[in-house]
Amino acid sequence: MVEQGLMSELERLVSEDRNPKTMDIDLLPTLEVLRKINDEDKGVAAAVEKVIPDIAAAVDRIVSAFQNGARLVYMGAGTSGRLGVLDASECPPTFGVPEDMVVGLIAGGVDALVHSAEGAEDDPKQGIKALQDIKLTADDVVVGIAVSGRTPYVIGGLTYAKEVGATTVALSCNPRSTIAGIADIGISPVVGPEVLTGSTRLKSGTAQKLVLNMLSTASMIRIGKSYQNLMVDLNPSNKKLVARAVRIVMQTTGCAAQQARQSLDQTGNDVKLAILVTITGMGVEEARKALANAGGFLRKAIGEKTV
Repeated sequence: MVEQGLMSELERLVSEDRNPKTMDIDLLPTLEVLRKINDEDKGVAAAVEKVIPDIAAAVDRIVSAFQNGARLVYMGAGTSGRLGVLDASECPPTFGVPEDMVVGLIAGGVDALVHSAEGAEDDPKQGIKALQDIKLTADDVVVGIAVSGRTPYVIGGLTYAKEVGATTVALSCNPRSTIAGIADIGISPVVGPEVLTGSTRLKSGTAQKLVLNMLSTASMIRIGKSYQNLMVDLNPSNKKLVARAVRIVMQTTGCAAQQARQSLDQTGNDVKLAILVTITGMGVEEARKALANAGGFLRKAIGEKTV
């Protein structure tokens, strides 16, 4: 009975439909297979574009959480969970934020990142426990990620998050999904049937990645983690990022590479401070206070010191 009910549920999902455009894909030569995949991918950005107002609503709530010292928490299973963990893990080096400011949770735990743990998604209690383990608060924002919109792990997590009083966001690729009905904000880019029926790591996964890019990047920009379109809060933790930091100081100030390196050495590789010191001639501590007074917004700190 359970299997029959689940089959009936899957039949109602757009993401589980068969794609009439790819019924002959197993007969095609390599070039034509790839063209079919590419043709289907072309519609993903358009689907995401339709839900930008919903994404914006989520970003505003995330920004508010960050400003209050709270967290953005992603949770999902399988590909959806991996994409959430990926986005969370890239925030500290890109934006210089603490490791626990953006959290990625995946059904089955860390091992599920590299080994299939598909059964882990079937237990809503595990979703609840995952949020309890990180001590979820009412100030946090929880984004439940599930293409189908019916993953029990995510349903359990979002239901618990609402009980706690946290802001809840649902990211699915089916209209009127279960998790969208639970969450405060539903983001549902509908990309249609996959090239291979039900293989939601394809178009649906791409749509999710685009949305997650928007959620984290826009939120970080809105709290002052960029200057113009440069990553001025990046953490220069390897040789490539050190070189990028030097370039960013040069690009923003017009100084030579040697001066950029000196400013970075002077500020302990703090790109924002290095730029502010170079442009205004302030000492490091004075520049640090100016940035704090500007709420971390480099453009504001520069403006106040150069007008």
